[in-house]
Amino acid sequence: MTIAIQPIRLACLDMAGTTVSDGGVVAEAFTLALATAGLERGSPGYDEATHYVRQTMGQSKIEVFRAVFPGDERTAVTANEAFEAAYRVLIMQGRVAPIPGAEETFDALRRHGVQVCLTTGFSPTTRDAVLAALGWGDRADLVLSPADCGRGRPYPDMILCAILRLGIDDVHAVAVVGDTTSDLLAGYRSGAAIVAGVLTGEQDESALAAAPHTHLLASVADLPGLLFPGS
Repeated sequence: MTIAIQPIRLACLDMAGTTVSDGGVVAEAFTLALATAGLERGSPGYDEATHYVRQTMGQSKIEVFRAVFPGDERTAVTANEAFEAAYRVLIMQGRVAPIPGAEETFDALRRHGVQVCLTTGFSPTTRDAVLAALGWGDRADLVLSPADCGRGRPYPDMILCAILRLGIDDVHAVAVVGDTTSDLLAGYRSGAAIVAGVLTGEQDESALAAAPHTHLLASVADLPGLLFPGS
C-alpha cells in the first residue's frame, strides 16, 4: 500500500516570540506578577521561580504559576491575574509588534490554500487584546488559548483542536511553528509533519535543538520558503 505525502493545509503558529515581538514584555509581566504574589527579587525562591518561568515559556500561564506556588491555588490565581493585567497594560503602551515577515508569511500561506491558526499560552482576553493592538482580527482562520481546548502546551490539545475545528483530515497535513521547547514538544506529540523552531524568542538554538523538531528556522518569515520552495 502506498501512502501519498500530504501537502501542508494547516499552519499552527505561536504568538509571542514567533509571530509577535514584545521586547521582553512577557518576562517583565511575570516579574510584576511574582512581586504581586509576594515573591520579590532577592527573596527566597525568587531565582528558582524565574528560572522555571524561563524554562516553561509558551505554556499556559496559570499552570506555570500553579507550579511556582504548589498547593496554593489562591496565590497562583492572584499571580496569574496580575500577569494578565500587567501584560495588557504593556500592550496598551504599544510594546507589541509583528515579528518582521510574519504578516507576509500569513499572506503567503493563505495564497497557497494553507489555513492559519494562532496559538498562545495567554488567556483569551489577553490574546484578543494582543490581536486588537496589532489589527490582526482577520489575519488567522482560528485563534486558540488553552482555555479553548483543555490543556496548554506542551500538551498537543490546541493543535488537535485546530485540526478538528478547521476540518483537517490528516495530522501529516499540519505544520507547527514556535519559539519554545514547549511549542516543539506539543507539535511532536500532535503528529504534525513539520515541527519547526524559530530563533526569535526567549529560548536559544541549543535549547530548541534539544527538543523534538524537524526544522530550526531563523524566523517565521522563512516558513513559506520551506513549504513552497521555488514559488
